[in-house]
Amino acid sequence: MSEDRRIAVLRAIVEDYVHTREPVGSKALVERHNLGVSPATIRNDMAALEEDGYIAQPHTSAGRVPTDKGYRLFVDRLHGIKPLSPAEKRAIQTLLDGAIDLDDVVDRTVRLLAQLTRQVAVVQYPSLSRSTVRHIELVPLGAHRLLLVLITDTGRVEQRVVEVAVDPSELLLGELRAKLNAAAVGQRLTAVASTVAGLPESFPPGDAPLVRSVLEALEDSLAIEREERIVLAGTANLARSGPDFGRTISPVLEALEEQVVLLRLFTEMADDTGDVGVRIGRETAYEGLAETAVVASGYGSRGEVVARLGVLGPTRMDYPTTIAAVRAVARYVSRILAQ
Repeated sequence: MSEDRRIAVLRAIVEDYVHTREPVGSKALVERHNLGVSPATIRNDMAALEEDGYIAQPHTSAGRVPTDKGYRLFVDRLHGIKPLSPAEKRAIQTLLDGAIDLDDVVDRTVRLLAQLTRQVAVVQYPSLSRSTVRHIELVPLGAHRLLLVLITDTGRVEQRVVEVAVDPSELLLGELRAKLNAAAVGQRLTAVASTVAGLPESFPPGDAPLVRSVLEALEDSLAIEREERIVLAGTANLARSGPDFGRTISPVLEALEEQVVLLRLFTEMADDTGDVGVRIGRETAYEGLAETAVVASGYGSRGEVVARLGVLGPTRMDYPTTIAAVRAVARYVSRILAQ
């Protein structure tokens, strides 16, 4: 059997099954696809694909459906990704261009992905462990209070009110602001605390307590644990895919509630080759997601990936369209963060 013809038959089975949700028979392949061979040859090809584990027969006298192994071969042999339509591209630009801060970017992105793919959209917040400082600002509020503002390269803005014993002079505030930025700008957030630890010693003893108070507030804003989280949208889309999840979608919903599962999966997918990773069925390595597929891509700033975004749905997924949407949105979000 020709390898190219086998891939063509498998591709036709996947495309038909994704479109119809019905097992695909040889007669349907002959009628819908110009495969250039006789029905008998197609039946032989299907028998060989079944023997190799790429397709399966759900019940006697039925057509064939792709297996996880079949979907994997289909995805690995994609020759091209279906381009987004001009309307879809405009929708991405229109929705994301109006974002005012990182939280808004994440919220708009997750809703957009759910709308484009009709799947569950997942967006990971940029991890502090991979972010750097863009600017630190100190604003006097009066009444013995300062506002510390930390801005990261990913657009994250953290604010902390600092209680001080004495309102600092503008001269002291300016000097502290300058030294903080000189030491911290461009540094990984995980390294900032140690980088600025010696700053109190560069000020007169009477000003050191104020400097220490500011550094404590800065360290509090650098807590990594708060950043390791994800945002979901489109969970209701699973209801439309109910028949794809055996008897119930409960295991999938339970997995979605356990954010640590998706965070771990996204972390593992960071090692996948290519700009878009795809995990199918049991490749997710989590029982609750055994009937799902996850398509994800990294996004970031200045060429460095700081987090991932993607979609989760049944293995019976329109992979070319989904991959195109995830890739396009990830690239656009990266451009926004780089501004």
